[in-house]
Amino acid sequence: MVDSPSSDDAQTRSHDRRVVWSVAALIAGTVLVGALAPAPAAHRASAVPSADAACAEWSDGCHVCQRTEGGVACSLPGIACVPKEQSCLRRAGG
Repeated sequence: MVDSPSSDDAQTRSHDRRVVWSVAALIAGTVLVGALAPAPAAHRASAVPSADAACAEWSDGCHVCQRTEGGVACSLPGIACVPKEQSCLRRAGG
């Protein structure tokens, strides 16, 4: 016995509904996991030379910054400079 065309249409619609609901459930699950996941820990800035009062001059390879009586003064970066980790170039009093 051969299935009638209307039976094929009903099976196709049923399959399509299952696919749509599966995709919707996957999206909802992904959004829920993203909302419930803990946020990454904030980067601690106290380890950088700019936060160390004893560091008088520091650089990230692009900027050179110095502590002056008027505050912190930094140079402008060069073209296409890629900053690296900050390092202390000169300590206060030395």
